[in-house]
Amino acid sequence: MLNSGKTILIVDDEPAIREMIAIALEMAGYDCLEAGNAQEALPQVVDKKPLMIILDWMLPGTSGVEFARKLKRDDRTSEIPIIMLTAKGEEDNKVQGLEAGADDYITKPFSPRELVARLKAVLRRSTPQGVEDPITVLGLTLDPACHRVTADSEPLNMGPTEYRLLQFFMTHPERAYSRAQLLDQVWGNNVYVEERTVDVHIRRLRKALGKNHEHLIQTVRGTGYRFSTRAS
Repeated sequence: MLNSGKTILIVDDEPAIREMIAIALEMAGYDCLEAGNAQEALPQVVDKKPLMIILDWMLPGTSGVEFARKLKRDDRTSEIPIIMLTAKGEEDNKVQGLEAGADDYITKPFSPRELVARLKAVLRRSTPQGVEDPITVLGLTLDPACHRVTADSEPLNMGPTEYRLLQFFMTHPERAYSRAQLLDQVWGNNVYVEERTVDVHIRRLRKALGKNHEHLIQTVRGTGYRFSTRAS
């Protein structure tokens, strides 16, 4: 299972470059998804919602620049940061990449250490102020900076969707949300997800939280769900 919220998608048609990047990122604590072209990458972007996309400029079929523009036009994927990789060092190509929506630009060849440093810098810029502060409720702690959830200091294992769901609940406590609102806030405008899918992930989240904290996720009859420390 991928670690919640720490997944990077590498899109490059050269397997050796993908492997080199993946090794560097995994050593830095990230999980990696890989794709050799835009057609392979798109379903992973929509379904997995990676933390960032490392995107090669020169791809077979749809170019990296075209793909970046497509992602930035789509509400489901527009907020995912993109770092462009390219052998092109000319200034106008850099400008073109940034105008397409890339958040940073690295010219090949590059060192893995430089890539990891630039990735972290982009993530810092793209994370709203205060979002990285840990949140603790009744011994349950969610730490966005390292993407970990602990209960009474013991780590909890949950999938990426359950993590995002819990993060939304813990930052918006004591308010009831309908399934449609949760889909919009947690999944984005993902047309492939039905409202009943929320119920499945709520069950998984409660199971991951365990007996001491599952009660915090409350069912609100006729409405949906809320995160609350008060008795329902």
